[in-house]
Amino acid sequence: MSKSLVEMAAEIVQSQCTSKNMTTEEITAALQSTYKALQAMQLNESQVAQGAIAAEGIATEEAAAKVSPEKSIQKNKIICLECGQEFKMLSPKHLRSHDLTGRTYREKWGFSLRQPLCAKALSDRRKKAGKERGLPANLKKAIENRKKKAPKK
Repeated sequence: MSKSLVEMAAEIVQSQCTSKNMTTEEITAALQSTYKALQAMQLNESQVAQGAIAAEGIATEEAAAKVSPEKSIQKNKIICLECGQEFKMLSPKHLRSHDLTGRTYREKWGFSLRQPLCAKALSDRRKKAGKERGLPANLKKAIENRKKKAPKK
C-alpha cells in the first residue's frame, strides 16, 4: 500500500532533522512546503499520465503507420513499432513500458519467434563473437552427449 503525501512529507522532514538542528517553526514550515511540493508533483504526474493515456492510441497507430515491420529492423537501429523510438536493441524494460514481452511483440507485429529484436549490425557482431568463442563446437558436443545418453529403442 502506498504512503500518503503527509507520511512522505513527514519522512522527508524527519530526515532533514537528523542532519540539521531545526526549530519547531522550521520543522512546521518544512512540512508545509514539502507537502505542497509533493501535492504539486502528484497533480502534475496525474495530468501527464492522463495525456499519455489519451495520446497512446494515436501514437501507436502513427508509429505503426510510419514504419512497416519489415523495415523497422535496420542495419544500425531498430524502430519500436509501438512508439516509434529508435534503439540499438528493444530491451525487455522498454517492451514492459508497452505491457509487452519479446514474444508478444514478435507475435503482434508478425516477426518470427527467433527474430532478434536488435539492429542487424549488433546481431551480426554477436553471431561473430559467439563463433569466435566456440559456441557452435560446444553446442555440437552437447548434442553428441545427449545422443549418447538417450536410450535406444
